[in-house]
Amino acid sequence: MEKIQNIIKEISIKKDIPKNLLSTGISNSKTAKNSLKTFILYLAPYDQNSKKHNLCPMASKGCAAACLFTAGRGVMTPVIAGRVKKTEYFIRDKKAFINQLAQEIEIKCLTAYKRNEKIAFRLNGTSDIDFIYLLEKYAKFDISKYKDVAFFYDYTKLISKIKRYKNHVNYFLTFSRSEENESAAIAALNDGANVAAVFRDKLPNFWRGYKVINGDRSDLEMIYHKNVVLGLKAKGEAKKDKSGFVI
Repeated sequence: MEKIQNIIKEISIKKDIPKNLLSTGISNSKTAKNSLKTFILYLAPYDQNSKKHNLCPMASKGCAAACLFTAGRGVMTPVIAGRVKKTEYFIRDKKAFINQLAQEIEIKCLTAYKRNEKIAFRLNGTSDIDFIYLLEKYAKFDISKYKDVAFFYDYTKLISKIKRYKNHVNYFLTFSRSEENESAAIAALNDGANVAAVFRDKLPNFWRGYKVINGDRSDLEMIYHKNVVLGLKAKGEAKKDKSGFVI
């Protein structure tokens, strides 16, 4: 934690602008399994920034403790610094950040069109922000215009986002169950949404009456399935969880 705070302090003073906001998914153990080329936006989660703005507004204590922000390559100082730099940029100049993000998305979509490919975007790799709304507000960018070439997907703990984008043509959301929001998770399932839940041991066949599928097979399972539980195995710090975040 002290290491991250020192990085935040140093970067907030420099006020650098990141060259690229989106990363390829090949360095993520799960998105690397995706059948589609995937681009991810990684920020520093919850209040890991100089202004203490919470970028994961409904994160529970268990979720925060088990966060994959520093899992895998995320433990490396250059990787942490890159994510913090993007976060500081977002907080400092949201409009410029969103316009740069829109440009990067458009370039990748147009390239995919030329190559006759389909691609995917996960804009909340380690955050829970309504980027679809912000893209429209600040950049007049509607992701649905690329529905034939691009899928967008996210995990969220905001039930309002689940309801808002329930019938979106190319934005798919999965509600993330935690130790504090199980009633909301069940409500999401009852409304036809997918729910992600973390399990300590072998994945069950059903949870709360709903079918459980292996959500670790790839990050795109939420696109190919509806109204199921995406079962995830506890990883990293989550293996030590005693809060109830891990089932």
